[in-house]
Amino acid sequence: MSKELLSRIMRPSYHSKIMKVEDTIKFFQHGQALGMSGFTPAGYPKAIPVQLAKHVEESNLQGKMRFKVFTGASTGAETMDKWASLDMISDLYPYQTGKNIAKGINSGKIHFKDVHLSNFANNLSYGHYFGQGELDVAIIEATEILPDGSIIPGAASGICQEVVNKAQKILIEVNTSIPSFRGFHDVNYDLNPPHRRPFMISRVDDRCGDESVRLDAEKVVGIVESQLPDNGRALAAPSDVEVRIAEHLMDFLESFVKSGALPNSLLPLQSGVGGIANAVMMGFGKSNFENLELYTEVAQDNVLDLNDAGKLKFCSTAALSFSPSGFERFYKQFDEYRSKLLIRPQAVTNHPEMIRRLGLIAMNTPVEIDIFGHANSTHALGSRLLNGIGGSGDFLRNGFLSIMHTPSARPSKTDPTGISCVVPFASHIDHTEHDVLIYVTEQGLADTRGLDPRSRARLIIEKCAHPDYKTQLLEYLTLAEKRHLEKGSGHVPHLLEKAFQMHINFQNHGTMKLDSWE
Repeated sequence: MSKELLSRIMRPSYHSKIMKVEDTIKFFQHGQALGMSGFTPAGYPKAIPVQLAKHVEESNLQGKMRFKVFTGASTGAETMDKWASLDMISDLYPYQTGKNIAKGINSGKIHFKDVHLSNFANNLSYGHYFGQGELDVAIIEATEILPDGSIIPGAASGICQEVVNKAQKILIEVNTSIPSFRGFHDVNYDLNPPHRRPFMISRVDDRCGDESVRLDAEKVVGIVESQLPDNGRALAAPSDVEVRIAEHLMDFLESFVKSGALPNSLLPLQSGVGGIANAVMMGFGKSNFENLELYTEVAQDNVLDLNDAGKLKFCSTAALSFSPSGFERFYKQFDEYRSKLLIRPQAVTNHPEMIRRLGLIAMNTPVEIDIFGHANSTHALGSRLLNGIGGSGDFLRNGFLSIMHTPSARPSKTDPTGISCVVPFASHIDHTEHDVLIYVTEQGLADTRGLDPRSRARLIIEKCAHPDYKTQLLEYLTLAEKRHLEKGSGHVPHLLEKAFQMHINFQNHGTMKLDSWE
């Protein structure tokens, strides 16, 4: 054991629990329920999951050592996606990224429960997923262990507190390759109903919890040293389409400032992940807005860019999900960022109470939207899971402004605009028309506040649909209105026999472009 490891473990009674990573294998058995720290590829355990995958592979135990896995969100490809390739996951909660995981889910090998992230931590505490029982083993990454036995997590909080509370046994990985994150965390844990209490947060930088994750020291059965970094994902430079989406959104928000409805610092921002979200955050960096605050679930490299541009006042997040180069930048200014960044559990970052109180501007990316404003965030053609709903529903339903941004069209194998992202009826609905106010594509922005369904549909077609599909979508709406208004059933007019005709045409012919609606 290294001197650095011993210096990070400030509770002497824990020293006897230090072991080699291969010695942790004895704690795992087929069929167990496992809980892990982390949220996106940040703050997740690496040494033990990698060693367990190695054991399964070398012992030819594929399909014979499977687990129910509970994580904050996704983890690194070298852990859960590797596990999926070895058929080590029977059940997975509440979100995923990874080709092998998605393949396992869509082929029926992995039973995946897609859950709003604000609900997931609570549901875990309530025992909704395994009765009133417990998790068998918790695997937690720490950057320091305090004298009272509590742990300082790394770059994410996720469901650490809920997992150690529900686990029978706890394994801790102390990552000595990175600094201690002491001072970055505000850890809250609430009681179950009817004993719940309000979270005393009225500003983005308010603290109302502990600096560490508290646990029962008797549950800790092993501690290992880890020197594996978080396997963050780098983002490509924004495309022209993504930049135009960001420009439309900046113009819209600037109109709020010009009218006096919002200050130049706006309200706290929440941004999802991916290329469009990255372009939007870059747009804020180039804008005239100042002293911006973020209350979000994931902070990416663009938060560092905002700080470098002198525009970041404060960021509260569940995870610092930086790229490898982003983490290098972060660690070079590690102490400076203690005054700018705060990491909270996802039960707090995604809680409707705080989202509504702070008045967030929520921005997320769907797979598709329909003309009446429903949004599909999770399933291609209504069936194939992509990632999961994540926290998008938490923020969209409760934000001051709920915004969906998407390209107007995407390429198919045979047609550069073969997939319209604006359709008559979304093939899967994660967010209803009641949850989203603003829709943005590179074509324009539809502000649907206060509009009835038919007016909303016309505006979305006019402002957001790709020119290749505007006429086609308007024809559908006109036909539907004609039929249903005559019958007195035209509030949200649909032609059920034609509502998915564009999707079906894509499946059969590789494009959503129709010859006609007949």
